[in-house]
Amino acid sequence: MKKLFFPYGKTQLDYEFDEKELVGVLTSSIEEYVPECDGQELVKRALENPVASQKLSELSKGKEKVVIIASDHTRPVPSKVIIPQMLKEIRKGNPDADITILIATGCHRETTKQELINKFGEEIVANEKIYIHDCDEKEKLVNIGVLPSGGQCEINKIALDADLLVAEGFIEPHFFAGFSGGRKSVLPGIAGRTTVLANHCSEFIAHKNSRTGILKDNPIHEDMIWAANKAKLAFIVNVVLNSEKEPIFAVAGNLEQAHKKGTDFIASLCAVESIPADIVITTNGGYPLDQNVYQAVKGMTAAEATVKDGGIIIMLALSDDGIGGEHFYHQLADEPDINKTMNTFLSRSRNETAPDQWQAQILLRILMKAKVIYVSGLPADIVEKMHMIPASSLDEAISLAKKLSAKDDVTITAIPDGISVVVV
Repeated sequence: MKKLFFPYGKTQLDYEFDEKELVGVLTSSIEEYVPECDGQELVKRALENPVASQKLSELSKGKEKVVIIASDHTRPVPSKVIIPQMLKEIRKGNPDADITILIATGCHRETTKQELINKFGEEIVANEKIYIHDCDEKEKLVNIGVLPSGGQCEINKIALDADLLVAEGFIEPHFFAGFSGGRKSVLPGIAGRTTVLANHCSEFIAHKNSRTGILKDNPIHEDMIWAANKAKLAFIVNVVLNSEKEPIFAVAGNLEQAHKKGTDFIASLCAVESIPADIVITTNGGYPLDQNVYQAVKGMTAAEATVKDGGIIIMLALSDDGIGGEHFYHQLADEPDINKTMNTFLSRSRNETAPDQWQAQILLRILMKAKVIYVSGLPADIVEKMHMIPASSLDEAISLAKKLSAKDDVTITAIPDGISVVVV
């Protein structure tokens, strides 16, 4: 027997597997990587040795308005480690700088005050100027041109009015942008809803290069790079995290070159070879990324890449914040025929993209390949309406999966953290 542990909310679930059934455990070697120092020191060293850029303290000289784009409550970015050091560097170059921390919510809900305190600490929330981006706040959006995709690019005015625009972030495999971090702080981070919808159109989501770990010729990535450069994002500080959400690598400097250094590092650690199985168990890495169904689609894509056609995916996501979007829910729940819904999505042009359509499209793609058993705290009828099978525990889910498989010699692949791997 082999006992495995799976992140689930702020806790974990465990299960003892028959080793005859368990054909593979897909984990990145991130967990084996031992950094030279702790997160604080990693960020400090990155700031002292920026990639293809002057130091932040030099860039801030003479800059009156400085904006730091910071991640929102759905991202495990260790802002308590990064933001204080960025503030210190900016004020080292210009003690009188007017600094605004702009929360990159993308199309997510507003970050609450308590979530800000959890993220930054009470001192920063009490003493720094913080503005939460709203993708529908028209008076705060400025059109800066046409994206390579043909969509209009609207960006938050606070960022555009800055004399110096910088960003924090973290880099992990991303299920359609290739990797997170870097340019994503701008698009979708502080973009208008219209811009996000155009970038996330069905044509691009269906593109063969819009997949985990791929940046080259990825049309979604190309739009994002264009927007970040047009917005004049001058400097980034990005980290790579382990499963404990601790920094193991940090990079700072030029938007594209620093980000590439970070993606090269993580790509060397997180690529894993597919081990096809009848049942694949995956997670979203626990809190905060498994707070809702919307985010949990990311972890499912890792399982999609290794589950056999007609197989079963078990997704473990507490989802204590609910579904994650009304549009997302209704796109799935209001039509019983998933093929009909998919055809509707694919028939839409980029300027007809509906909110959250991309997430529903990817979940539908997964459901067309495999059944999904969803382990969460959500009401069973909600999960069923979204074309998934509800379960309240891992034991129940595995029992259900074996019954559905109806095989005597069922095979299982486990992915303890579905967002930390690139399955190839």
